[in-house]
Amino acid sequence: MWHDNILGTIGHTPLVRLNTLVAGLPCTVLVKVEFFNPGGSVKDRIGVAMIEAAEREGTLKPGGTIVEGTSGNTGAGVALAAIAKGYRCIFTTTDKQSQEKVDVLRALGAEVLVCPTNVAPDDPRSYYSVARQLAEEIPNAVYLNQYDNPANAIAHYQTTGPELWEQTDGRITHFLAGAGTGGSISGTAKFLKEQNPEIKVIGVDPYGSVYFKYFHEGEFDEAEIYPYVTEGVGEDILAGNMDFGIVDDYVRVTDKESMQMTRKLARMEGLFVGQSCGMAVAGALQWLHAHHAELTEDDVVVIMLPDSGFRYLSKTYNDEWMRRHGFIEEKPNLTVEEVLSGRRSSTEMVSVEAEDTLGTAVQRMAEYGISQLPVMEAGQAVGSLTESLILNQLIQNPASREQMVREVMQAPFPIVPRSLHLDHLSAYLEQGAGAVLVEMGAGEHYTIITKSDLISALALGGRQANGHVGGA
Repeated sequence: MWHDNILGTIGHTPLVRLNTLVAGLPCTVLVKVEFFNPGGSVKDRIGVAMIEAAEREGTLKPGGTIVEGTSGNTGAGVALAAIAKGYRCIFTTTDKQSQEKVDVLRALGAEVLVCPTNVAPDDPRSYYSVARQLAEEIPNAVYLNQYDNPANAIAHYQTTGPELWEQTDGRITHFLAGAGTGGSISGTAKFLKEQNPEIKVIGVDPYGSVYFKYFHEGEFDEAEIYPYVTEGVGEDILAGNMDFGIVDDYVRVTDKESMQMTRKLARMEGLFVGQSCGMAVAGALQWLHAHHAELTEDDVVVIMLPDSGFRYLSKTYNDEWMRRHGFIEEKPNLTVEEVLSGRRSSTEMVSVEAEDTLGTAVQRMAEYGISQLPVMEAGQAVGSLTESLILNQLIQNPASREQMVREVMQAPFPIVPRSLHLDHLSAYLEQGAGAVLVEMGAGEHYTIITKSDLISALALGGRQANGHVGGA
């Protein structure tokens, strides 16, 4: 079996269960992974739908030109349909969109005009205004206007909603999604609520968009409009496709939360998705945790993930871009060497011999005010003692003070190189007794690093740590 053209592959995208990120929630949390569409996003659904609606209405004729304002994804969906149907495409977009999105549109044969982001919607320079003007000036051209075009929401009513109902066997209880044009959340929700009015629909908005306040207070507040970097979601207008009456609640998310969650989805769930996906999941988790007491194991939550991470390689998945925007929280780039060099106390290690008594170990811990000891034999680490181990031993048998250390000791602390980085050092300290030995030279001279040493180094930026050798 085959498709006549690429448009036959649109839709029927998979649902994938989240695992790590939703630990502790009683419900099942699924994501609708829309990058499986041929153009890489949920907007493929509306691209072909709006073109076919224009054909039926007679506003788009053979050989015509399609004009549309887009943040990138709708343009790709429209371009695919235009290729299959033989139309020319001209897109307007904003200068905040990733270069990858512009490159994709041009690769699909479209002409792209980049307009300024920080202008009012009715400014003649805005990408809305430029698109309308081009459609008026170019013969046999049509402006699709995804914001107000009813074919947008209808596409989701006819495809996305039925897919979710079928894929969950009618068990879906919550649907959460971001909204730009409003078509995906409104059309999907309309179908789902017709099947079960009890399904809750929650919108997720970025700070800087008007939707959150408009939903909660019914006010279009221009003071709420300010630049944000999350692409393809939120609005500075009230799109005609956005049906607030069908939404049950609205939350909002910062750019930083969106970007960090986008990266977590890739790293922790294997979902290489775009910025608005991270925003949707961050908002969904915010809402789900706030309503934890209301959720049960029978609840099935679905979150819309609109697009792919490949369109954000120069942004969200670029460390320098993330750092420049303050989205990466820098950790001190410490090594074991730097932790040691920052200590004010001597690096000479306090230890006991395997032939010493447990009583000797207790005296040494008390003398130096430490809580763990390496056990040595012939200059080599052969075991370890901690105060909790000694305490349990003495409670069970007070006479064990006279036992040799070798009879009660635990495995030796790990030995690490001086060049070991902070991340790996902290992993070692989380294991076992929470200390490591550092070989200082010739395999015979050691020092010890404990959690308190690392905490001191971090607190003082690695410049002036204050941990006692051998102590914790």
